[in-house]
Amino acid sequence: MNLIDSHSHLFLEEFADDLPLVMDRARQAGVSHIFMPNIDNSTIKPMLDVCATYAGYCFPMLGLHPTSVNAGYLDELEAMATHLKPGHPFVAIGEIGMDLYWDKTFLKEQLVAFDVQLQWALHYDLPVVIHCREAFDHIYKVLQGYKGTTLRGIFHSFTGTAEDAARILEFPDFLIGINGVVTFKKSSLPEALTRVPLERLVLETDSPYLAPVPKRGTRNESSYLPYTLQKVADIYGQSPEMVVQITGKNALKMFGRLE
Repeated sequence: MNLIDSHSHLFLEEFADDLPLVMDRARQAGVSHIFMPNIDNSTIKPMLDVCATYAGYCFPMLGLHPTSVNAGYLDELEAMATHLKPGHPFVAIGEIGMDLYWDKTFLKEQLVAFDVQLQWALHYDLPVVIHCREAFDHIYKVLQGYKGTTLRGIFHSFTGTAEDAARILEFPDFLIGINGVVTFKKSSLPEALTRVPLERLVLETDSPYLAPVPKRGTRNESSYLPYTLQKVADIYGQSPEMVVQITGKNALKMFGRLE
């Protein structure tokens, strides 16, 4: 089984003490690729170090997370852009987007940062990985301006409604990322996903966050992906093997890793 963890932050300090064991458990669980989204300039080096240590297994992205957008965001973006030189290792621009859950102070700055990084994606022909929390209407409006372009990507950690999912499906080159939230008792995702083709999904963990049931409340890691896989298989009435085959192909194609 070749499970793809399309979104995992295993380079964070939460894994500093036992990363080799975490990676071993991921392999034993059948995870064949781990894609790692960046957060800000401070995480680029640790992320690249992990991806170098686990070359061919872990793959980095470059982006400024919306919760890291503040008054100095233009300088942050300028510094980040210097890493996009010829031969760069990044497989996507991410994670980027908007997050208005905690604070709306930098709403305008988040909009600008999001748009700038979408332009990076087009310029460098890379997919985007979008973080969206309490900001779907804003992100949808921005993306409307990119219809007809080659922009493609993943709506990471989707927790929206069936209506939100339908609006994402308007963009034929975008996929929906599903993680442990789908296993939560009060999650509305099982209902929302009944209107989403399996061919538009990828699986993820968002480690160390959002551990699935029965691991909820603990540090999440890539080896927990089978719990999410099983729930998605149940929702679609398909075998886990079929779900792995379809979602895995979706992820590898998006990140340009199909053999």
